Amino acid sequence: MNKLIVPAIIVAAGMVTAAAWSQTPAPAPNPNVNVYFTTPLEKDPARIVRLQSVTIPAHSGNQFHIHPGDQWSAVQEGEVTLTIRGQAPRTLKVGDSAYIPRGTVHRNENKTDKPARTIELNVLDKDAPALQPVAETQ
Repeated sequence: MNKLIVPAIIVAAGMVTAAAWSQTPAPAPNPNVNVYFTTPLEKDPARIVRLQSVTIPAHSGNQFHIHPGDQWSAVQEGEVTLTIRGQAPRTLKVGDSAYIPRGTVHRNENKTDKPARTIELNVLDKDAPALQPVAETQ
């Protein structure tokens, strides 16, 4: 009986280790995003409300993407170039805001030498990723 316990423990440990290694790790949180709160949308448990600030370093930005919900954004610091697919880019300065409807292909860039910061209010589908990348050519 004792001869079987050690091999059984080794096999069990190997199975647990293999299962742990086979799992895809969760993506690292974006260090440039500070989520203030996420809460269920009142009277609609299928959606959430999220308030966050986003810092965009100098000469940086994100790729084209969409959100599974609506987004309201206001510039708090610096300048942000908002590009909505099919429209001319707009430069938003401190105090300027933009509304981005669900599924709108867009990106934000900071083309200056100083960091930029926005505050964003999102109303998103509860179990969907907050953003989905879109290829440059789509």
